[in-house]
Amino acid sequence: MPSSPAKPVYRGPTKREVLAVAIGGLIGTGCRLAIDAALPHAGHAFPWSTFLTNLLGALVLGWLVGGLWKVPGVPRWVRAGVGAGVLGSFTTFSAVMVSLVGMSTSGVIGETLVYLLLSVVLGLGAATLGLRLGTLEAHRRMPRGISDQGETL
Repeated sequence: MPSSPAKPVYRGPTKREVLAVAIGGLIGTGCRLAIDAALPHAGHAFPWSTFLTNLLGALVLGWLVGGLWKVPGVPRWVRAGVGAGVLGSFTTFSAVMVSLVGMSTSGVIGETLVYLLLSVVLGLGAATLGLRLGTLEAHRRMPRGISDQGETL
């Protein structure tokens, strides 16, 4: 009976990946804090900073997953640092939930529902757009005169 080739075993994150996520987390958190400071809001007001941050993060992550991360040779630690690190700390589901609770307990139920709906629908739309843009970028044709033999532009 012929044996099938063994699948590679994932042994967990490397030290480099963990460090990349930690450093990326600091960067993403700092960027999020800067946007929160630029667009402050009271607990009952529409949380523009959280809303815009999450849409931007969904777009960028979609673009990366659809394009750059399909390019051979992008190290796992870069993907982990930018994806889970920078964008994971930049966009947070918990911030959406805290905003929803703050708005709903303040009695602005209509605005709370609009925020929830817009966050989900536009977040999915931003991620889809990012995936499509990234895929287009990854599949664009190489300029004439440049071979695809590992040369850089």
